[in-house]
Amino acid sequence: MDGWYVDDRCTNCDVARQLAPDLIGEEGGRSRILRQPRTEEEHRRLHAAVFACPTRSIHPATGQADQRLDPFPMRLDDTVLLCGHNSRRTAGANSYLLRRPSGALMMIDTPRWSPALADRYAALGRITEVLLTHRDHVAHGRRYADRFGARLWIHEGDLDAAPDADRVVRGLDPVEVGEGVTVQPLPGHTRGSVLYLADDRYCFSGDSFYWSRSLADLTVAHSVTWYSIEELAASLARTAAGLRFEWVLPGHGDRMRLPAAEMSRRLLALAERTRSLRPEPVDFTAVRW
Repeated sequence: MDGWYVDDRCTNCDVARQLAPDLIGEEGGRSRILRQPRTEEEHRRLHAAVFACPTRSIHPATGQADQRLDPFPMRLDDTVLLCGHNSRRTAGANSYLLRRPSGALMMIDTPRWSPALADRYAALGRITEVLLTHRDHVAHGRRYADRFGARLWIHEGDLDAAPDADRVVRGLDPVEVGEGVTVQPLPGHTRGSVLYLADDRYCFSGDSFYWSRSLADLTVAHSVTWYSIEELAASLARTAAGLRFEWVLPGHGDRMRLPAAEMSRRLLALAERTRSLRPEPVDFTAVRW
């Protein structure tokens, strides 16, 4: 190869494009390099894509990424870090670390498991909770919780996927997790899908909704809804008016920060649009990244 390239293991999960959207694009149901990096900063963004990609499909011309340029965990702001090192066993989902005022941290969903990665995250501070958003992202939850001495959380609707969870959220009412964090049940994508909300600023939305670059708006993954799109519409109708946040931080799909009032307006509009959706066959190729 003459430069950076994407190999044919790519599953079109969008993770690499989130990190370098002007350098990596989508074509024919997979990522491809749009152009070669011109600056050191662009070189670093491509390396971020390398170390996030769950299939390790992004390569420099040499075929070997520079391990010194692994940026993860990557700071998104003073409070949230992106874990990177996404796992095939969670369909390449993003995961996050949330700092709390006490100095403790919480992990929302999980990266791939490795003792070295666990040590890297643990070096940032005491991780007290591993918060699972739904059944698709449980793969490494128990191992990370045990490594950190943390409590593993899941909703009862998806408990069969993580029967060894330490904390089980029941019903539809919000539950306090601790230190400014609540869990809001939001059945739809799966029966046990939830949001984790922190400080009236952050919404860890799992796969319930995300920011779509192509639509420049919040959206739901209508074509990849395992439980019920009508139930998701009902969940959004029930909760949207009461949710306040600036950041949407999903498992799949892009992140975005907007003023809380603007995010609220868009979430209410999404709830209204979702009411008109009807069940359709699962189709990963129809997702609007």
